[in-house]
Amino acid sequence: MGFLPPEFSQFIAPDADRATFIQEWLDARGVKSARTVIDGKNHILVQFDKSAYNPQFKIKTVIAHYDRVSGSPGANDNSAAVWSIMNWAVRLSSFAGEHNVRIFFTDGEELGWTTGVSEQGAFGIANVFKRLGITNDDIYVFDACGRGEVSVLSKHSFPPKTAKSFLSKFTDLFDRTQNLLSHANPGRWMCLPVPYSDNASFLACGLPAVAITMLPAEEASLYARSLMTDKNLEAAVMNRESTKQERLSGQMVEYSYKERIPYTWRLFHTQLDNENSLSQQSFIAMEGILNELALSRTPA
Repeated sequence: MGFLPPEFSQFIAPDADRATFIQEWLDARGVKSARTVIDGKNHILVQFDKSAYNPQFKIKTVIAHYDRVSGSPGANDNSAAVWSIMNWAVRLSSFAGEHNVRIFFTDGEELGWTTGVSEQGAFGIANVFKRLGITNDDIYVFDACGRGEVSVLSKHSFPPKTAKSFLSKFTDLFDRTQNLLSHANPGRWMCLPVPYSDNASFLACGLPAVAITMLPAEEASLYARSLMTDKNLEAAVMNRESTKQERLSGQMVEYSYKERIPYTWRLFHTQLDNENSLSQQSFIAMEGILNELALSRTPA
């Protein structure tokens, strides 16, 4: 692709050691990182100077999974978001003042498709956060952010018995994220049901987290109309029900509403999730969103 450097093609090559690639790419640009192994999953924590943090404001933990399904280039799921955040990390390394950003590139997100959220790599991170009392972060998950110009904030509904304190914190984060998107990508953002990513692990551990993705405008609009005409579609997207055999076989979860979801999502876990499917508008929008996030301040 003309708008992406040759290094991106190396990153999505079938034989790429993606964790090593991320760390070496960052290191070559003066950004330190550390490999953090939790429950057998290899996560990468970007390391900024202590001067980048001000305890008066909330930490903004940003998550993007670097793993991919075997046999798929994983260009959109999730190399595009990782690439945008890697470049953002370089910009943050010379940020004027405190940014309060913590970045994790996570391993094992795709396991949630077949074995459940507790096997996701982010579940181990969420458990560590909870054990250490790190419960006040704003947690942002970026997944599939390389196709389309509309930024999509994932909608959520919670069981009736969900603790009011959690709901209050989640709603506050959700509302502030809407404001962030409205400033960063005015007129080109929506709230829609989105299949769970690493945010599922944090939510399962009682830690508020939001997920952001990108879609082409026509796909987002068609999906929104389908949600209004089919009241069962949202539950199907969020639950991603599958048979036991499908889970055991490790295949992508299929459900009866697959033909109603955005075409972009149908490319996941296939050979068509390649560099040619990406769009420059997504990377431009992501740069604006991430820059806006760096500038945001919320009292701790």
